[in-house]
Amino acid sequence: MQEGKRQKQVAGLLMEELNPIFQRLGLNMMDGGMVSIAGVKVTPDLLEARIYLSFFQIQQPALALKLITERAWEIKKELTAKVKNQLRRMPELKFFLDDTLEHVFHMEEIFKKINEDKDKHKTDE
Repeated sequence: MQEGKRQKQVAGLLMEELNPIFQRLGLNMMDGGMVSIAGVKVTPDLLEARIYLSFFQIQQPALALKLITERAWEIKKELTAKVKNQLRRMPELKFFLDDTLEHVFHMEEIFKKINEDKDKHKTDE
């Protein structure tokens, strides 16, 4: 189903406000790696916001996601203070792992291997 205009507006607003909150709470740097907000999707009823997090050079992404989820009430409290005049009701925050970056690296490895095999076959001929 296609996202509505209001869904996109709310998602954009939440994403814009979440970045500084993550920095202030020290959630953007963890375990020697970096956490970034890859995207925000809001349900059509605007009652749930799905926040997709990207982890760069974090050894245990599942543990980092768990730590962020445990602090969701704190994040929601700060976010509510920022957007209280723009939203009637604050959506419930749900955090998910965004594995797009891992997928990109995996695809690059596959293409690299294909090119190496192609070069190897050329030299064999």
